[in-house]
Amino acid sequence: MRLRALALLAAAPLAVMAAPAPLAAQAAQSSLAQVQAHLRAVETMTASFTQTDRRGRTLSGTLTVKRPGRIRFDYGGANMLIVGDGRALNFIDYDVRQVQRWPINDSPLSVLLNPAQDLARYARVIRDDDQVLLVEARDPRRREFGTITLAFAKVPSAPSGLILQGWNMIDAQNHRTAVRLSAQRFNQPVDDSLFTWRDPRRDRRRR
Repeated sequence: MRLRALALLAAAPLAVMAAPAPLAAQAAQSSLAQVQAHLRAVETMTASFTQTDRRGRTLSGTLTVKRPGRIRFDYGGANMLIVGDGRALNFIDYDVRQVQRWPINDSPLSVLLNPAQDLARYARVIRDDDQVLLVEARDPRRREFGTITLAFAKVPSAPSGLILQGWNMIDAQNHRTAVRLSAQRFNQPVDDSLFTWRDPRRDRRRR
């Protein structure tokens, strides 16, 4: 599986993403405020992830987040990385020595990486019950950047009572990717060096 398929991060939806019922405006605002509080409370997060593309192909690895703006998907044996360095998302394929790069704000992942954003401007709650909170986000002015639906489990002991369980992403071509998380850990020390990477175009070594 090459870089293009992985870079879009956009397969079967998460099991919790059932058809939503409309929510009252006041309840939805309260739920968005809870998500916002969670994002602001979690400076770092590490987790194991499983990513499934629209053809059902699956890859696994380790996710590291350090807000604001930094994220790393390490695919292990796949010899690929996705790294957000605070300014841009970098998609690196060491097997074919390719790199793609674009601004973080041009990706739906920006909703996870900038806790200062006002979620009410571009996100809506599509499910909220005793166990699950689902939030769909997209920029109505830039629909070409796709849509992301975040799934949170409600856990009282977690930061602001939420744990991110994963997300679905749909790109402009209507291609869907599902990412599921496990073994989440919050606010542990994360070294900034994780968000640097070796450019494969400059030498022939594997990372």
